[in-house]
Amino acid sequence: MDAQKPRTRIALIDGNSFYCSCERAMHPAYESRPLVVLSNNDGCAIARTAEAKALGIKMGAPWFQIKHLAQSHGLIALSANFRLYADLSRRMMSVIGQFSPRQEIYSIDESFLDLSGIQESGRELGQAIRKRVKQWVGIPTCVGIGSTRTLAKLANHLAKDVPRLDGVCDLSMLDGPQLMRAIRHVPIDKVWGVGRRLSKKLLELNIRTAADLAQADKRVIRDKFSIVLAKTARELSGEACLAWNEVPAARQQIMYSRSFGSPVYAKEDLAQAVSTFATAAAAKLRTQQSKTSSLLLFIRTSSFGDSPHYSASTVFTLLHATNSTTELNAAAMKALDHIYRKGAKYTKAGVCLLDIENAQTHNIQGSLFDIADPIEQSTSSNLMQVIDDINQRFGRGMIIPARSLGLEDAPWKTRQKHMTPACTTDWKQIIEIWR
Repeated sequence: MDAQKPRTRIALIDGNSFYCSCERAMHPAYESRPLVVLSNNDGCAIARTAEAKALGIKMGAPWFQIKHLAQSHGLIALSANFRLYADLSRRMMSVIGQFSPRQEIYSIDESFLDLSGIQESGRELGQAIRKRVKQWVGIPTCVGIGSTRTLAKLANHLAKDVPRLDGVCDLSMLDGPQLMRAIRHVPIDKVWGVGRRLSKKLLELNIRTAADLAQADKRVIRDKFSIVLAKTARELSGEACLAWNEVPAARQQIMYSRSFGSPVYAKEDLAQAVSTFATAAAAKLRTQQSKTSSLLLFIRTSSFGDSPHYSASTVFTLLHATNSTTELNAAAMKALDHIYRKGAKYTKAGVCLLDIENAQTHNIQGSLFDIADPIEQSTSSNLMQVIDDINQRFGRGMIIPARSLGLEDAPWKTRQKHMTPACTTDWKQIIEIWR
């Protein structure tokens, strides 16, 4: 007689106010105080603690509109420290992965786990995960568990919003009627993949909650909207439809862009910025073991003010696919020569790598005009590996192209007046406990 197949249980673990929690993990004095993390150039709030939300601060609120709260209510505003957040994310995902051999990292602060067949109850597992991540990494989390990925997402939403659940919500053991009662109060726009725009159309069909969508006619949903939404409806009713990806798919495009801290006039300053973006994109390309044969560059001025607006972009096609920093930098500089206009007041630039291919399966097609031979390409590949190893060991930017070198106050560099130290990735900025 065949053994009974274990009930499917999928967990979604999510860091609470992740960027803010990372800052608190490094600076415990910020605990219980209203705190926001600001976007590039300290423009607007991109993360808020519960205390900041209680002050009425909305996501995306401009800093100049809320900075008076620093004096009146002790609001703390910090510049985004993405190096710190990425490192703590890596540590958090490593700890979460200890609870199941099957893990899918969904975003910087979210991870799916397959808990099927594990004996402990969902509540026991959820609390164990929360306790270990908090103790080992310092990040508070919430855990949602369901029989499908969509239900796990929904359970995570409930775990955050319902205090009596104490950060863990398990929907995986509920039968049909119990499940519908549990999700009947969840607004339709809180369902994974629905959002505000689509929810307005669903409201016209009197589909107002997650339970309404789960019980709707799946054919009607498919015909009126899409197959994707029909799958979401089926997932809400307990039928698994979404594929499980244990390894994140390689990016098909890699983009690095930035709004400048101050307007850029000189071509030399613009070239520094473009070289920095191309260097970062090349490193990311090598990380996912890919190559590219096309590079898109764009530069633009501000749409506001009295100065003439100028925006231009161009695609540079390489003779062969590459992930070499030197080759992509050379391509970016040629592209810049083509679209640069003297006298313009540039405020943003970006580099995007297109036509990305797997470096392991890519076959090099020879050309009469290709001056690089296989030996030279192998030497370049080895050089890039050495550079990556050094930068990984001693800190990003330890070795960079000379063209990327610029003063700390270079006009294109992002304004970050409230940046905290990169405590976990830079030996020079490590926290001193005792000397």
